[in-house]
Amino acid sequence: MVNRHTAKKIRKTHRYLGLFIGIQFLMWTISGLYFSWTDIDEIHGDQFLKANVEEASFSNLISPSQLQLNSEITSLELMEIGKRPFYWVNETSLFNAISGTKLKGISQEDALAVANKHVLKELEVSNIEKINDTDKHHEYRGKPLPAYVISYKSWENIKAYVAVENGKFESIRHRDWRWFDFLWMTHTMDYEARDDFNNLLLRSFSVLGLLTVLSGFTLWFTSSPSIRKVLNKNKKKKRNEKAN
Repeated sequence: MVNRHTAKKIRKTHRYLGLFIGIQFLMWTISGLYFSWTDIDEIHGDQFLKANVEEASFSNLISPSQLQLNSEITSLELMEIGKRPFYWVNETSLFNAISGTKLKGISQEDALAVANKHVLKELEVSNIEKINDTDKHHEYRGKPLPAYVISYKSWENIKAYVAVENGKFESIRHRDWRWFDFLWMTHTMDYEARDDFNNLLLRSFSVLGLLTVLSGFTLWFTSSPSIRKVLNKNKKKKRNEKAN
């Protein structure tokens, strides 16, 4: 059995470790509960999107070989923007698939048409704006810029994002997604990009958490009356055996 001085050190270590990482333990627990009680499809905003998006069909399209390109075609995608066909070539250039005209980007009207194709028709648009940059904490981080942000009249503060360069519907964001994003940040402890599970801060707190648990077990072992009684009994038995 450890002496009183050692037991006091173990108790003090456990107390301060618990105090230091207690808030993070609380955030891990709260975020874990939130994740387990939410539907990930609803977090993605599927409830605000049409279940079936009708794809238009076109005829009289020009051949991609007729497009005025500075390089060979390595990728080609036919896209619909405002019921008009476009070629998205090499993931860099947008061409009208009937006239062959190259576009520098889509207009606000085109962005609204794209959003209306995907978003439920009962959602009413309140505002549309163009953004050219975002920071690491923005809800549209890591996606193509510039982009149009279409805001809708809703208590959930719904926003849809459409890329300017090719008119692609990129994402939809709302209140619950933002809560999820915040809690995910506290869960991974990646306060910059959100997705790095190998960051030093998370590793450090994981080790400290393990030490806290181990110090708690050690504290229980050193202060338990039952354990002390068993150890004292064994010591007494050994003394008697030596005496005999």
